[in-house]
Amino acid sequence: MKKRALFSVYDKNGIIDLASFLVESGWEILSTGGTARYLQEHAIPVTDVATITGFPECLDGRVKTLHPAIHAGLLARRDNPSHLETLAKQGFTLIDLVCVNLYPFFEKVQAGLSLEETIEFIDIGGPTILRAAAKNYRDVVILTERGDYEEVIAGLKAGTVPEAFRRRLAAKVFDLTAAYDAAVARYFLDEAYPAYWPLSLKKVQSLRYGENGHQTAALYFYTDQSGALTAMEQLHGKVMGYNNIRDLDLAWKTACAFGLSSDGIGSLGEADVARLLPDIGPFPPVCCVAVKHNTPCGIALGATLEEAYTKTYTGDPVSIFGGIVACNVPVNAVVAKRLAALFLEIIVAPDFDAEALEILKAKKDLRIIKAPKAPREQQECISVDGGLLVQDANHRLLEKWEVVTKAMPDPADIPDLIFGMRAVAYVKSNAVVVVKNRAAVGIGGGETNRIWAAELALSRSARRIAVEAESGAGDGSPARVLASDAYFPFPDVVDVAAAAGITTIVQPGGSTNDNLSVEACNRLGLAMVFTGIRHFKH
Repeated sequence: MKKRALFSVYDKNGIIDLASFLVESGWEILSTGGTARYLQEHAIPVTDVATITGFPECLDGRVKTLHPAIHAGLLARRDNPSHLETLAKQGFTLIDLVCVNLYPFFEKVQAGLSLEETIEFIDIGGPTILRAAAKNYRDVVILTERGDYEEVIAGLKAGTVPEAFRRRLAAKVFDLTAAYDAAVARYFLDEAYPAYWPLSLKKVQSLRYGENGHQTAALYFYTDQSGALTAMEQLHGKVMGYNNIRDLDLAWKTACAFGLSSDGIGSLGEADVARLLPDIGPFPPVCCVAVKHNTPCGIALGATLEEAYTKTYTGDPVSIFGGIVACNVPVNAVVAKRLAALFLEIIVAPDFDAEALEILKAKKDLRIIKAPKAPREQQECISVDGGLLVQDANHRLLEKWEVVTKAMPDPADIPDLIFGMRAVAYVKSNAVVVVKNRAAVGIGGGETNRIWAAELALSRSARRIAVEAESGAGDGSPARVLASDAYFPFPDVVDVAAAAGITTIVQPGGSTNDNLSVEACNRLGLAMVFTGIRHFKH
């Protein structure tokens, strides 16, 4: 009995070689619409599906293969006599191979088309054919990817396509259609947290290893939406690993929290600041961030990149070694020379001027990343054993601006208070950031209690200021501002802050013991501001 193959593809790359081989081997090709025309144009004989179904395609091509004559030919088991008898009784024929790929919904859903236009790229017949064939993979060979054509041809030449390979091809079908259906569902859903959480991701890179050398890992991107990482371009350096990508993501998010003018993205909580502090002046436009082990070790603003980088580097000149540096403006040659003097894993910026790129490329392994797009994610997911935790991304900064002490903040310190709250949102909890002149001069993060985070940040600040004073780079005056990601359950942080010269503290408030910290501030003459929004980051 002549074998039959059904072709229905949007991406026609490679199908002529496959179809030619099948025809030369005595197969009959079934097809319809544009695929049939394409094969005929290349002198491949084609039997129109309508001659099998006895029914012409209709509804502008929406209905072509949705017919029992097609699906019975796919689903009939060759080892089941009753199935074969039914086919014979109905006059249906077996279909032994399908070559089907789908309408490009993944791409079109990102193209900004209207609802009506997008709907036309939802494939119905293709997934239905694939799922039917995959269910009967022992008898039907299923092809969805150009990369599998040659192996199937080799198997057919050898007399059989091994069952293990057929099963892998079937698995690819269900993998693809699950992602496809998830993308469609995500497009239609208007609920933030639907009953089922659809994920549509495609592997873009196998990684050398995961967080540690004995762990395997891979990188996936969403099929139906782009993000900051998908828009990035690696200009130079080694392939990135799992930890590199995680640190890159955090570094870029932190830098962009202070604005990315090239992408039109403002600072974190810009609307909150404008609402609550409408008279606050503009912030220095340039941000530089250093990240190590997925937490910032330096964050600073400046009028120029040179100024911002200097303040970032001096924030922690030890931890920056082997870290990542992110800048929210293009990197110039002056800063590139200073960056090249360090051992860094990654430098990421919206762009690099030609001379800067030449300087940095002299370091063979340094990863240079061009990032033209700011993060825009609306939700974050993290895996837990047995499921996912899903939450809104942290896009708010302040709920209120309430001075809760007798002392008022010095107006000159208010920009540092805002800077501190933006910075602390990206430091692991418990987190405290000490600020001076729009720079993090001491960062304490990832501690199991708040007093340790404060002591760490304050001690680092004191060391930095002493070194700057000794070198003539600073005036030796202590930092005046301390920011905390969450409330103070005890007044101990106020006590150590006052002893270190802090004059104003900004924190969310909300503890049942808020009054103890307020009373401590009043006793010691400090100002304290409550913002109403905490910034835990675990």
